[in-house]
Amino acid sequence: MANNNTPDPSNSERASQIKINIQLDENRIPEKLSWAAVEGGVELEEAKAFMLSVWNSDEKSTKCIELWTKDMSMDEMKIFFHQTLLSMTETFQRATGDEKMSATMQDFCDYFAEKLELKK
Repeated sequence: MANNNTPDPSNSERASQIKINIQLDENRIPEKLSWAAVEGGVELEEAKAFMLSVWNSDEKSTKCIELWTKDMSMDEMKIFFHQTLLSMTETFQRATGDEKMSATMQDFCDYFAEKLELKK
């Protein structure tokens, strides 16, 4: 890697970056979020929220960053959480192959959506 954190093309290892930009207001509240993943085809896209979880194997713990803009509506937040839970359910099933727990998680997602009146 070069000193400026850009991949060195002569290096045989592949590298990819995901960039998250956060603009804060005077009170350090997120005002604008955007992200880019050039290799994934996302040049620069605005977002109202993101959740990032990172597993630390040595500590056996998860570090999380959750941010949302001050103009994100409560309805949008409910949908965001529901879709995130659905995505986590799918990822859990692919990663573990545990069909029984995946079905339980899906049941919870359905319950969550019902209680928040997301599914009509």
